[in-house]
Amino acid sequence: MKKMVLGLAFVASVSAAGAVHAQQKSWMDTANSILNSDAGRQTIEALSKTQTATQTAPRTQTATVSSLSNTQIAAGLKDALKVGTQTVVKQLGKDGGFNLDPQIRIPLPAPIAKADTMLKKFGMGALTADLETRMNRAAEIAAPKAGTLFVNAIQKMTIADAQAILTGPQDSATQYLRQAMGPDLSKQLQPIISKSLADAGAVKAYDALTAQYAQIPLASSLKTNMNDYVTNKAIDGIFYYVAQEEAAIRANPAKRTTDILRTVFGSVLN
Repeated sequence: MKKMVLGLAFVASVSAAGAVHAQQKSWMDTANSILNSDAGRQTIEALSKTQTATQTAPRTQTATVSSLSNTQIAAGLKDALKVGTQTVVKQLGKDGGFNLDPQIRIPLPAPIAKADTMLKKFGMGALTADLETRMNRAAEIAAPKAGTLFVNAIQKMTIADAQAILTGPQDSATQYLRQAMGPDLSKQLQPIISKSLADAGAVKAYDALTAQYAQIPLASSLKTNMNDYVTNKAIDGIFYYVAQEEAAIRANPAKRTTDILRTVFGSVLN
């Protein structure tokens, strides 16, 4: 078929005598006779060389573009995560960031929540409300400290990580960060939370509450590790909004606030 097509293309260049002779044969015979001539073979050889050169160039170009795209993907995702995580820690680190947000507000620990009804009967409801407010304030104080930890984890992301994140679920980057930061985040936040609980007055509020509660006959223990509890809840709240930011950047072009974000997410996800 290839020879037949090339032969038909070459028909226009034959001499007038050849054209007259072609009228006495079928079009197939004419094509074959042209292809088998010296001029026909030379034409086919020249066209084949041109086609080979044309096919080779795109492969080289594609390899370069592919390499550049991988780099852009990694840079774009890192940029997205930096933008998203910094937005989150700024949002949660302000006064009321946890306390006034019903999605992530830290509730009383289970032992205290269970005893809350009894505490209110004995006029201690204000103590539990105060403690809950101060716990959330401690998380708000600690939240901005997570910013540096996020940056460090993002910088360690590889191109392979970026590709897996880009093609993964809507919260795949959030999952990656949580796994990559893992125990280190909790370990580094705990002393910050501990100090924040003290600074916010939550430790004193808890001590006052337990002291008062202990005077109630047959009262159960309110013992709880306040530091671990608030640390874990603060981390849950932070990653809840990191996931929200990631989903928004994937879905909403207006959230792509830098050139690299628009390039990567615009070309790959849209």
